[in-house]
Amino acid sequence: MTLDEVKLLMPIKANPYEHQVKAFGFVCGLFGIFNAPFYSRGAALLMEIGCGKTITAIEITGCLYQFEKVSSVLIVAPLSILGVWEEEFEHFSAFPFSLIVLKGSMAKKREQLEEISDKGLQIVVVNYESAWRLEKELKNFDADLIIADEGHKIKSAQTAAGKCMHALGDRARYKLLLTGTLITNKEIDVFSQYRFINSKIFGTSFYAFRNRYFDMLGYGNHTPVFRKYLREDFLKKMHSVVYRVTKAECLDLPDITEEVRTVELEPRAMKLYTNLEKESYTQMAGSEVSAVNVLTRLLRLSQITGGHLTDDEGDDNAVSTAKLDALSDILDAAMDEGKKLVVMARFIPELNDIQELLEKKGIGYSLIRGGVKDRAEEIRRFQEDEDCKVFVGQIAAAGLGITLTAASTMVFYSLDYSMSNFEQAKARIHRVSQKENCLYIYLVAKNTVDRKVLRSLREKRDLAKLLVDDYRKGKNPFKD
Repeated sequence: MTLDEVKLLMPIKANPYEHQVKAFGFVCGLFGIFNAPFYSRGAALLMEIGCGKTITAIEITGCLYQFEKVSSVLIVAPLSILGVWEEEFEHFSAFPFSLIVLKGSMAKKREQLEEISDKGLQIVVVNYESAWRLEKELKNFDADLIIADEGHKIKSAQTAAGKCMHALGDRARYKLLLTGTLITNKEIDVFSQYRFINSKIFGTSFYAFRNRYFDMLGYGNHTPVFRKYLREDFLKKMHSVVYRVTKAECLDLPDITEEVRTVELEPRAMKLYTNLEKESYTQMAGSEVSAVNVLTRLLRLSQITGGHLTDDEGDDNAVSTAKLDALSDILDAAMDEGKKLVVMARFIPELNDIQELLEKKGIGYSLIRGGVKDRAEEIRRFQEDEDCKVFVGQIAAAGLGITLTAASTMVFYSLDYSMSNFEQAKARIHRVSQKENCLYIYLVAKNTVDRKVLRSLREKRDLAKLLVDDYRKGKNPFKD
């Protein structure tokens, strides 16, 4: 089939990129929807951050549903990405579905599984940690298609998550694994992921796989060393069920891609946020409504979405790790892909959290924030030192006069209200010397001012004026 013919079968409310059409055609061929020289119950999309893995998976899912190959889908993903799946299905799918994201206590999640609607394609989304705890219930759900997002999370066959995904995958009709790269640190990492995708390729025994492709060397013969003369056979088997594309190869991508990653504050943090929002709105009725007044109140709300709140005594209190957990997953994916990353944040406590996270993970980083004296050396390290993987910048301090083109992906952990600061920060990676398309990821706390702030910046609207105008129209300016 031609690409145009394949594209006609994609049930999506968007114009897909050429690499997504090719990936769709490859996987649907493996699954038997199109004629293909080789069929497989499982496939992998090796697509780097920014290439549209999620949308491509939705297209494949919809096609399987339209061809009556599946009626139920289980999506297992890192906790911080669950909301992405919900939003992307709502925004892009052109087929009927009922989707539920399992949340709350384990008892609540079990109840949700029982209550899912039977309208259209049934879709259950759950995080890896909960999946293995709900293995019995998920087996009863009996999904026809299982999608393992950020599949490097199951690179170890001995973890509870890995064992669960293997057991669930053995029962499913189709399996789809999404990741930036299969080989994260060593070739031996491949086994568990292929055990899920298609156990016929490398078998079901880790030890048989290891003995086939590795020599055990070192003290006590505990270090597996890949047998290089088997590389051709190894790669041929790997690539048989994989569609691989890098951001640099996606010539059809725009120069800039933006992704909003929605996170949910913990119940306690959300309650704190809601109370402060109500209090702020009520207090405005008894004071002069001005840009300074409304932005001062907005500032405290923004602090909470970033995980902190300064009390009346001036002490900082940690109230949430939602954004930090989301950043942790993004860091894991970027490091597995061997990519450098720029992280921008506004508040000092957020920067402290990010630094602590990087040190805990053992990831080398450079930093520009208030008080850093040798800015040139921090920039040089990030641009030239292979071991310096992440640049952390305070938006107001790192937005001018620096080049960070060693990375093509920037994460906005939080946002400055200044349009100028926002545009200057973005320009640090999108410069003449940049060789790849740029991706901007915005961490936005659900049902908070984050989305309103981001919308005003992207639409180049004066945030203070927007908030004041909303209030004068009788609206709560802190609600989106």
